[in-house]
Amino acid sequence: MPRFASPALALALAALSASTTATASATAPTAVADWNAPASADRLILTVTHSGTPAADGAVLLTCHPAGGTHSAAQAACDRLDELTTWGADPFAPVPSDSLCTMQYGGPATARVTGTWAGRPVDAVFTRSDGCEIARWDSFVPVLPDTAGA
Repeated sequence: MPRFASPALALALAALSASTTATASATAPTAVADWNAPASADRLILTVTHSGTPAADGAVLLTCHPAGGTHSAAQAACDRLDELTTWGADPFAPVPSDSLCTMQYGGPATARVTGTWAGRPVDAVFTRSDGCEIARWDSFVPVLPDTAGA
């Protein structure tokens, strides 16, 4: 252990050493598993049933920034999600329970969206059970399939 002429110098060097170690730890690469993570943190799995279009039913992967996955219109879907995303609001939020919605039925289509968007977990369900839910679904086209012609 080195001896220092002054206890103040020893404390200053100890503080500098601790600060350098903390900075190096903060900037050092994280675990190797992170290197294998997908390039996009915006990653959603969309599972659609009873859309009226058999090709649209099933599960697809949508990644954004950059656009990719198995979604048939990945870039357009990512662009739409970017349009729907505003700071402080959840684009996947359900219709508020106190909403006044028209009593119309848009069909048996359902969709579940899970994953991560804008750094936040997503677990949302979409239906076409009334006017509000139909409007919510339609606002997500082309993320979700267009069921208007189905």
